[in-house]
Amino acid sequence: MTTTVEINRRGKRESAFDTGRILLICMGHFVHDVYSAFIAPLLPLLIDKLGLTLVMAGSLPVFMQAPSLLGPVIGYLADRFSVRYLVIFAPAITATLATLIGFMPTYGTAALLLFCVGVNIMAFHAPAPAMIAHVAGDRVGRGMSFFMASGELARSVGPLLVGFGVAEWGMQGLWRLMFFGWLASAVLYWRLRDVSAKRAPRKSKTKPMLRRFARVFGPLLAVMLLRNMSMSSLGIFMVVYLVDVRGFELTLATGALALYEFSGVGGALAGGTLSDRIGRRKMVAGATICAALLMLAFVHAEGALLIPLLIGLGLTALSVSPVFLALVQDQLPENRATANGMFMLYAFGVRAINVMIVGALGDALGLQNAFIAAALISLLALPIIVTLPSTPVVVHEDL
Repeated sequence: MTTTVEINRRGKRESAFDTGRILLICMGHFVHDVYSAFIAPLLPLLIDKLGLTLVMAGSLPVFMQAPSLLGPVIGYLADRFSVRYLVIFAPAITATLATLIGFMPTYGTAALLLFCVGVNIMAFHAPAPAMIAHVAGDRVGRGMSFFMASGELARSVGPLLVGFGVAEWGMQGLWRLMFFGWLASAVLYWRLRDVSAKRAPRKSKTKPMLRRFARVFGPLLAVMLLRNMSMSSLGIFMVVYLVDVRGFELTLATGALALYEFSGVGGALAGGTLSDRIGRRKMVAGATICAALLMLAFVHAEGALLIPLLIGLGLTALSVSPVFLALVQDQLPENRATANGMFMLYAFGVRAINVMIVGALGDALGLQNAFIAAALISLLALPIIVTLPSTPVVVHEDL
């Protein structure tokens, strides 16, 4: 008899959606990403404190994203050995490191600290979706939507929390916020220490799997490099743009970033669901067009009109990550964690490249023109989107 159900580490069939454990993993994702979202809102203060150019400031998040090169390795290990403790303790470690950024006296020490943060980020993000898939039964896509939405929610709360911390204690007082991360890790250890991230044993052939990886990740790299240009520039440089170009107070600017990221929660939840109905490629293409048009309007808008534009940008620009992740999970069900590690390498690596490009354009042309260029570049992804695979791969297991 054949079936598509997953097998847990005790040999039990799992077809049910384990809402409790999925929400718990998503809670850990939320707390973890709250702290990793501290860096972008602090860039204006770091620029002043350390005397950075826009390229140097933009490179700090790049140091945090450089360990994405380890993503496939961590994912490969997660497919074969349970690395759940990386997921369990990551919130505590990231919280500790990220809240110490205010003590860094030089650009070099700040870069080294953020590199260490990046290693821990990858240690969490490569195996965590595999844990979601392990307890999501036959509704992996829904689980990925929950997972990505928790990350988007964290990126909306993070700027508010760090803004509050800076206002109350200054950058060197942010260490007081690290204890939420330790509490989250304690809860994760209590509830998830028996959940595996590794795949169920399967027989697979190397060459077909390598060809399938190339078929998925070849066009996906081009789409992400172009399409994510506007998303990356907004996520990193929005606060700098609103403060230095538009004259906003830091509190208002971080609030705008929080509104954008919070709207992305709805985008993440809707994106995966809509892609199940209309198809992955149509969802990505539609979101790309809408996000580019809204960004062009954003850089020219004034006053209260910025609010609906920020909401629209969050809903569209941030809606495709769960779609990409669902596509990867669809196509590579035998090696989910490895595939997710590769996707995370793409996500963080592409973001790093995009941020450096936009930073260089900002130094040369000004951030307003850099944002316009990013929106136009993102539209170049449209003809490549049609080359993405569209039919899910179903793997049957003999029980």
